[in-house]
Formats: sequence, C-alpha cells, structure tokens
Amino acid sequence: MQTSTITIDVHLDKDKVPEQINWKADSTAEVQKAKALMLSFWDSADKSALRIDLWTKDMMVDEMADFFYQTIMTMADTYNRATHNQEMVEDMKKFAKDFYAKFREQQMKESKA
Repeated sequence: MQTSTITIDVHLDKDKVPEQINWKADSTAEVQKAKALMLSFWDSADKSALRIDLWTKDMMVDEMADFFYQTIMTMADTYNRATHNQEMVEDMKKFAKDFYAKFREQQMKESKA
C-alpha cells in the first residue's frame, strides 16, 4: 500500500495560542505558511465529524470571512463531485454568497460609524 504524509506544525506562544502554522505535503517541496486551518475527519463508527480548527492570533476578521466563504464554496464543489445533488450544492453556494454579502455589509456599517 502506498502512503502520503501531510505534516502540520503549529507554533504556540507562552499561552498556547497559535502564532504560526506551517504545513508540508509529500507533493510540495517547500513548507507552506497559513494563518488558519480546518481539518475534518469522518468517524463512521460514531457517525460524527472530528475537527481541528486553528487560527493564528494575527488573522484578521476580514481574512476569516474570506476563509469561511471560500471554504463553504469548496465544500459545495466537493459535495457536488461526491453526490451530484445540484439542488443542495446551489443552496450551499447561495448560503456562502449571502454570508459574505452580509459580512461586507456589516463591515461597511462599522467603517461609517
């Protein structure tokens, strides 16, 4: 059996808050930096998702909104490839677009205040 390895290194400050996230996969030669990660595993025995959600303390709120928008859109694409359920995919993408539009609207209101 062939295997592939993905390595994730999380550098913590003295309070154990992530300061830097680095990752590397077998397919990439260089270490990649990231400000956030969401990793999910499906436990079929318990029928539950196991998750690791981390972000660095210098990740800005607007970056988090972008990250969530892009992640939801990517999840919709993945769900489409797995199920071909176009109606559900469109619902997920609509939610992502509505989420992002609402975030931007809130940001505009805050910047005027």
